[in-house]
Amino acid sequence: MMATARKKRGLPVEHFLNRELGQLAFNARVLEEAENPKNPLLERLRFLCIVSSNLDEFFEIRVAGLKEQITLGASTTEPDGMPPRQVFRLVAQRAHELVARQYRLLNSELLPRLALEGIRFLRRGEWNPAQQEWVRSYFFREVMPVLTPIGLDPAHPFPRVLNKSLNFAVELEGKDAFGRRSGAAIVQAPRVLPRVVKLPSQIAGCAHGFVFLSAVLHAHMRELFAGMAVLGSYQFRVTRNSDLFVDEEEVKNLRTALQGELPQRHFGNAVRLEVADNCSEAMTSFLQQQFDLGDEDLYRVPGPVNLVRLMQVPDWVDRPDLMYRPFVAGLPGTLARRADIFEAIRRGDILLHHPYQSFAPVVHYIQQAAADPAVVAIKQTIYRTGNESVLMETLIAAARNGKEVTVVVELLARFDEEANINWASRLEQAGAHVVYGVVGHKTHAKMALVVRREEGQLRRYVHVSTGNYHVRTAGLYTDFGLFTCNDQICADVNETFKQLTGLGRAGRLHHLWQAPFTLHENVVRAINEEAKAARAGKRAQIIAKMNALLEPQTIAALYKASQAGVRIDLIVRGVCALRPGVPGLSDNIRVRSVLGRFLEHSRVFCFHAGGAEQVYISSADWMDRNFFRRVEICVPVLDPRLKRRIIAEALRPCLRDNLQSWEMNAEGVYRRRSPGRGRPYSAQHALLAELAQQPAPSD
Repeated sequence: MMATARKKRGLPVEHFLNRELGQLAFNARVLEEAENPKNPLLERLRFLCIVSSNLDEFFEIRVAGLKEQITLGASTTEPDGMPPRQVFRLVAQRAHELVARQYRLLNSELLPRLALEGIRFLRRGEWNPAQQEWVRSYFFREVMPVLTPIGLDPAHPFPRVLNKSLNFAVELEGKDAFGRRSGAAIVQAPRVLPRVVKLPSQIAGCAHGFVFLSAVLHAHMRELFAGMAVLGSYQFRVTRNSDLFVDEEEVKNLRTALQGELPQRHFGNAVRLEVADNCSEAMTSFLQQQFDLGDEDLYRVPGPVNLVRLMQVPDWVDRPDLMYRPFVAGLPGTLARRADIFEAIRRGDILLHHPYQSFAPVVHYIQQAAADPAVVAIKQTIYRTGNESVLMETLIAAARNGKEVTVVVELLARFDEEANINWASRLEQAGAHVVYGVVGHKTHAKMALVVRREEGQLRRYVHVSTGNYHVRTAGLYTDFGLFTCNDQICADVNETFKQLTGLGRAGRLHHLWQAPFTLHENVVRAINEEAKAARAGKRAQIIAKMNALLEPQTIAALYKASQAGVRIDLIVRGVCALRPGVPGLSDNIRVRSVLGRFLEHSRVFCFHAGGAEQVYISSADWMDRNFFRRVEICVPVLDPRLKRRIIAEALRPCLRDNLQSWEMNAEGVYRRRSPGRGRPYSAQHALLAELAQQPAPSD
């Protein structure tokens, strides 16, 4: 089954859109949120920073992969059939256009509007004497002691530049104390230094005044090279390949191998060079030679080379009028009325819709299990949880309390590897059983199982989710979590844990669809069943919500279902390789993308199934990696009441949205939907009003 499922081309290449270009299109939609004057001003700045953060990862992983394919002379392995060199050229062109839009928006609109609100980024040429003196004092007190300028000469070759670090290339004239004439130096800004510095309001002359660290260094660069003339200093930043390589066939201890590999992430092959737009041609050419990068890899920017650093500014500025209105996450009535979460679950399945509803019950579930004498075991998967996590601290406490605690930690969760290694070590020290899943298959399933002794017998409780056990992102991402003590679902989750921690063949599951074994074949089968119903003249419909749709066989099945007459609505936040609305191929398929205050993250699949409306929540997108290279679960919602809730909250609102929704055409171009003469409707705004509590007015 898996060999067949991995076939890349069952259809002509023109039936697929390119993944990399789709990711850039997604970031263009995020940038539109930064450009949208209807959004609060500081939130627009945050959206701008999100684009930069997304582009960083895009270059570190996707562009780095393209460059490796080009170097190896690889032909395309993607369904769209586009050669890597052609993809790279298109990516470079569109990425340059996107970055130009970012800085144009920052300089011509966001910064001037922020200044009108008393939030100013003070330019070096505009500092008054008091500001100059404050910055000078700050430089000698906080910056100068930690700097190590490196003159370039035979004894001091070009230094190893950390991935995404702030650096300065300095052009010099004259001799140093030893009579050397280098002509150039590199100054690396230590990561301990803040990239944005807040001035006292009386010095700034406004409520919130900031200077960039780059401006502080530019203003005092001569202090680092006494007796020499500084002809120019230019900030630059290099992005490197950050995909970790661990030989899974040779590795004997995954954690040890990963710990050895992590430091090298900072020094992978360079894939992008960002320089200030005033950088001289000679210095720019010199930097390109050092990093072996061409003109397509060079990004000249009229401003800070790292806009991600501005992400903190909204949190530093006490201006709630320039941010989204705060809200208090709601709580289902059954949990609000009962302190004992296990009693509440016994009364019926409980659905949580984050962030509109609180993540606190999930934390309470683990905390109560850790403290309850009747609980004998806790099992949980961890993919992303953050450096600080009350859930992880609770699991550590549970292990110390003598509970049987088993935690499946995914060490290869990209960019969370170090945090997960640290948690794994602490859990082991507390006496928990820590396993790292199955080598070659990331554990991406989100599930927490509690075993409790009740009336002389053991009873299982389960929480499954579409999102991570991460308290912070639970307030920013839309996700569903389900509590149940259904015997068969609990048995399925327990069987999945057995596969992850032990050895043996996969057992047959009652309800769960599980990757890499049954998820793909069941999704395709469900699509085909709808097609069969349509060909028989019956009503057939599929509504599916996910983050990405790329897997070719699934797309082929959707095309066939469309041709059979199935109405298909796809809500795909990010990349979609399927072409909707192609005559004779996908006439009945519509693709929408919803973006807004919250990141749409939930995966929900609904099949009409002859009126039964089978509804599933899942940890998996419809991608090759989720179907075949990860451990994922897809859980049916069996309670009719909760099934109706998911359709009413996750699917119908997104299809109705005409304010924060984009519709994609067959060429992969997105058009923002408009209410026209109709009633404006935002899915996220409506769900906030329906599910969340509004905070009481302040005194």
